[in-house]
This record gives sequence, structure tokens and C-alpha cells, in this order.
Amino acid sequence: MARKTDIPSSYYGEPRKFDPTFRGPIHNRSCTDVVCCVIFVIVILGYIALGTVAWIHGDPRKVVYPTDSHGQFCGQQGTPNVNKAILFYFNILQCANPAVLINLQCPTTQLCVSKCPDRFATYLDMQYNYRYNKSYWDYYRQFCKPGFDNPSKPVAQVLRDEDCPSMIVPSRPFLQRCFPDFITRNGTLTVANKTNFKDGLGKTRSVVDLRDAANQVTAVQQGVESGITSLLDAKEVGMKIFEDYASSWYWILIGLVITMVVSLAFILLLRFTAGVLLWLIIFGVIAAVGYGIWHCYWEFSTLRGKPDADVTVSDIGFQTDFRVYLQLSQTWLVFMISLSVIEVVIVIILIFLRRRVRIAIALLKEGSKAIGYITSTLFYPIITFVLLAICIAYWAVTAVFLASSGDAVYKVMSTQSNCMYSNLTCDPETFSQTNVTKVCPGSQCTFAFYGGESLYHRYIFVLQLCNLLVFLWLVNFTIALGQCTLAGAFASYYWALKKPNDIPTCPLFSSFSRAIRYHTGSLAFGSLILAVVQMFRIVLEYLDHKLKGAHNAFARFLLCCLKCCFWCLEHFIKFMNRNAYIMIAIYGKNFCTSAKDAFFLLMRNVVRVAVLDKVTDFLLFLGKLLISGSVGVLAFFFFTHKIPVIQEEVPSLNYYWVPLLTVIFGSYMIAHGFFNVYAMCVDTLFLCFLVDLEVNNGTAARPFYMSSNLRNILNKKNSRRKEKR
Repeated sequence: MARKTDIPSSYYGEPRKFDPTFRGPIHNRSCTDVVCCVIFVIVILGYIALGTVAWIHGDPRKVVYPTDSHGQFCGQQGTPNVNKAILFYFNILQCANPAVLINLQCPTTQLCVSKCPDRFATYLDMQYNYRYNKSYWDYYRQFCKPGFDNPSKPVAQVLRDEDCPSMIVPSRPFLQRCFPDFITRNGTLTVANKTNFKDGLGKTRSVVDLRDAANQVTAVQQGVESGITSLLDAKEVGMKIFEDYASSWYWILIGLVITMVVSLAFILLLRFTAGVLLWLIIFGVIAAVGYGIWHCYWEFSTLRGKPDADVTVSDIGFQTDFRVYLQLSQTWLVFMISLSVIEVVIVIILIFLRRRVRIAIALLKEGSKAIGYITSTLFYPIITFVLLAICIAYWAVTAVFLASSGDAVYKVMSTQSNCMYSNLTCDPETFSQTNVTKVCPGSQCTFAFYGGESLYHRYIFVLQLCNLLVFLWLVNFTIALGQCTLAGAFASYYWALKKPNDIPTCPLFSSFSRAIRYHTGSLAFGSLILAVVQMFRIVLEYLDHKLKGAHNAFARFLLCCLKCCFWCLEHFIKFMNRNAYIMIAIYGKNFCTSAKDAFFLLMRNVVRVAVLDKVTDFLLFLGKLLISGSVGVLAFFFFTHKIPVIQEEVPSLNYYWVPLLTVIFGSYMIAHGFFNVYAMCVDTLFLCFLVDLEVNNGTAARPFYMSSNLRNILNKKNSRRKEKR
């Protein structure tokens, strides 16, 4: 007799009715959610059109390569700067001006040059030394505007017209830009062994001023608040890391292959070790908590007689040093009581849920057996990975082309903070004829960014949002397709009465074909719901980032609550979609019907669901940790020359942690891919098991499809068919 808790409640829908024609995933099915399928296809065609338009209007060079003050690329074919690949700032000290944060450009002339300057010099010094040695001018003119060849022109007019930089400093190229050549000597920042220098106007400046300006440029280009010195050091580290990868890639690949073999073996062996492993862990937890209770009692007994230890926690108040509380007997008494309560709760849960734990273990073993019969499912994640890589690549390329769409836009840039024309659009060809330079002396019409005033360029941000939304939709659809395909294959295994003889041929390919042919609309429907929720989460994260400096506590609290709610909603939708796809794979109904059936089926067996979910999650996490940790330890001993037999084979490395971390991370991701298939297998078998319990009774006409182990746990039997004479 089944317990009352196992009897389905009509509150969550009626149990499934027996269908004598049902023999596993239905083959004669019709297309579901056709409207959503049509919309999905139209959106994909529109996405292709968006990518085409972005490709026509965009130019990735605008994002990758630097541009001078006229919007021309440095070092690119078809431009006057073909042999000048480095960007030079006339006065990099101006880059520390807040205007750099407005248009991501320094309020100074920017020129493409073939090499960076290697000495300190000012235009005034050059003009003075020109009388005695014309080589000064030959060197200095490399950093002046093309076509300027009048060293006798008054200094004030040259600097006003920005024909030449007021000064040059020793620099070296980084990120295709000339940055001061900083060197730290005895803890002091220097440039060419100098800590101070005179700028072109005769003012004494510190090298720290140069560093601050360089930091500002670097922060804009990199999108982070990092210093130029640290980035230059990072370049050297990056070269060493590249060398390590070049000399150790072969051994990294071997480590990842070992991970694949171990993951496969671990999953196949779970049919023999799942029960032993899980019960050992459970009793290990009970024993650990029991030891904690004994240790707390021992500490309490030791401290109880001491006068200083009988003080209560309220007497000493709040202490920042936690060790003070450990000297009190009352602290250990509280610990002992808390651990005792936890121990009692664990034991009671095990007593009342022992059969459900046994069911979970049996399903885990059955999942291992199913994968053993349909081994091809373990390699399906490769298809998912390829499809996801295509989606990510298309999204990234489209985003870059959209960001680089448009023509060059010029803005008025002025070193004066009170200039009324600052940041207004201007035309460099007619700028000299306006009165802007008279009102704001020293102002320039400088290239700011690529954009435009057309309808297309006004809606670039909206198009980027559409690009992101469709990208999320396609990613979720790819994952949904994989889940539905695997569910159909494993359902074919469960509903085979005589395993493996009744398992259909090529169950994985058949399931994939059914999912694509009949249920593209349903998968797209579920994926769209999840994509919209994820889009809201991204918008909330963006708003949270923008409001970090805000002082409105209520707005921050509201935003935090919304983020929490959408996080919970996203995980709930993922859980429901996963089970809905399993029902779609089995019965071939539309998304809403399948989601409703799956939800009611799970709610009628909510305790079993909770136990199986936690047991599966724990075992899979343990498996991932065990595999990645074991391979990581092996890699550590190998790359640190601690294996005497093969020391000669170990490559010489700059940083042994480079291949080590790569192997550990790669091992975890490979194990994660294998175990995701296993988790999908267990979830599918579990839903099939619940349906089996509702529609069958063990008679010859309605036999149970579950394994004999599950039948023994539930005290259920199949009646034998009478053989015909």
C-alpha cells in the first residue's frame, strides 16, 4: 500500500490516464506553437538583415585602430597615414582634463607618426638651437602637422595654431599610442632619469603629471581605472604567458583528454557506486556533527568551573575579537545545543525520507545505465557548444559593426572650462572662419567619434538592445534544443519494456529530428520568456552600475529588491522550462500545456522532487570537484617537476600556474558538460517514473516500465504474461 503522502492530490490536477497505445515518445505528432515558430523565423531573418546593414555601415577599424584629429586611421592602407601607425598627442598633459571623459578624446591635437619621440625637447629650445644646428628642426618636424616647414615662425603663433607640439617627451608605443617612457628607480617615478621638466610654456612640471594624464588616456581606452605603469608590466607578463602556452599546450591537451576519459568512467561507474558514495557522505556528515557535539560538551565541561568563563555573553557585550567568546562556557553550550538540533533534524529527515533517498539513488544508477546504452548523448554538448559559439560570434561582430557605424563627428574642444561652445558639433573645414577661436582662445575642432544625425544612427542604441535580446533568445533556444533532444533520447530508453532490445535505433538523432521538425515554435516560446527576463536583469545591472554613486537609499533598496526578484524568477523559469521540454519530448504537446502538465506532476510529488534535486545536485557537484581536483593535483605534480619518472618531459615555464589553472578550469568545464547530460538523463527518467506510477499498475495489460530495483523499493511487481501454447 502506498502512503497517503504518495496519493496525488486533485488540487494539482488529475493523474494521467492510461493510454494503451503509448509506447514511449510519440512519433505521430503535429507541429506545436506554429505562430511562435513563424515569429522566430522572421526574427532570425531580421537579425540577419540587421547584421547585413551593420556590416554595410560599420567599420571595425574605427573601434580597433586609433584615429587622428581629422578622423583618419593610423597605419591603414588607403590613407595618408599608411606608414604612420602610432598616435601622438601634441600635449598629453591636456589629457588629464575632465573633457576627456565626454567624448573619449583629449582636448589636444592628435597626429599619426611613424615613431615616438625619444628625448625631452620644447619648441622654444628647438627654435633657439635651430640657428646653430638644423638637425634639431629635422627631428622636431616629425611631430608637427604635415606640410608645416617654417621654423622661424613666431613661437606664440605656432602654439596658437597648433602647427607643432609645445614639447615632446621620451615615449614608447603602447596600444598604438605614444605614452611617456616611465621607469621606476629606487621607488621614484622617472622619465629619462628626470623627475621634473619644463613644459613648452616654461612651467616646471612633475613626471607625476605625465603619469596622471597617461592614466586618464589608458582608462578611457581600456574601460578600467588602471595605471599605465601596471599595463606596461602586464604586456611583459602577457608575453611570458604566451610563451608558457606555446611550450605546454601539448600537455594541457593531454590533461583535458584524461578529464574526458575520467568523466565518462565516473558516470558509467555511478550505477555501482552511487548508493555507497551517497550513504558514506550522509553518515560522514552525521559523524562529523556528532563529533562537534562531543567537542562542544568537552569544552563546556572544561570551562564551566573557571570563574572567568562563567560570565555571560551579555556581560561582556560586543567584542571584535571572536576569540574572547571562545573563552566562555556559555558559547560552547550554545554551539552544543545548535549542533544537537541539527543532528536530530538530519536523523528525523533520514528516517522519514529514507525511501525517497533510496528512490533517488536508484534513479541515479538507472541514469548511468541509460547513458551506457546511449553513449552518443555524452558528445551532444559538442553540437551545443558549436551552435553557442556561432551565436556569440555573430552577436559580437554585429555589436562591433553597429558601434562603428556612421561618419566622423567633430566637436569643439577647449582647455577653458567656461567656453560656451565646448562640446558643440563643428566642421573642421570652416572652423577657422568662425568666431569660436576668438571667444575661446586655444579651442579646436577635433574628431570626437563616429556617428551621425540620420535615423539609422539615432537608433544605434535601440539596435544594440535588439541585438542583445535576439542573442539571448538564440542562446536559450540552443540550450532548449539540447535539453529537448536529450530528453527524447532518454525517454526512449525508459519506455522500452525490454532493455536494451526495445530501445529504438538512433534515439538521439530521432529525438533531434522531432524537436526541430515539430517543436521549434515551443522551444522558441520558452526561450523567449527566459530571454525577456534575462534582458530585464541586464538592464537592472546596468542601472545599478549607473546608480552606484547615488545617495538615494530608497532607489538602491528598490533596485536591489528588483534584482533579487528577477534572479528568483529566472531560476524558476529555467526549472520549469527544463521540465516542460521533457514533457514536449515525450508527448509532443505545445509549450503551455507541457509546462502545466510538468508543474502539476511535480507538485503531486513535491517531496520526491526536492529529495532527488538535492541528491543529484550534491553528487554532481562532488563529481565535478573530484575530477577537476584530481586532474589539477596531477597537473601540479607534473608541472612542478615532482614526478621523478617524467621530469625530462616537463617543459621549462615562466609561470607553472598558467598551464595548471588552464587544466583545472578546462577540466571543470569538461566535467560540467558531461554531468549536465547526466543531470538531464536523471530528470527525464524521474518524470517518466512519476508518469509510470500514475498510469500503470503492474498488470499484464499495464506493466511498470521502471527498473526492478525501483519496483522493489516501492513494493510493486509486474504480473507475468501467460505464454500462449
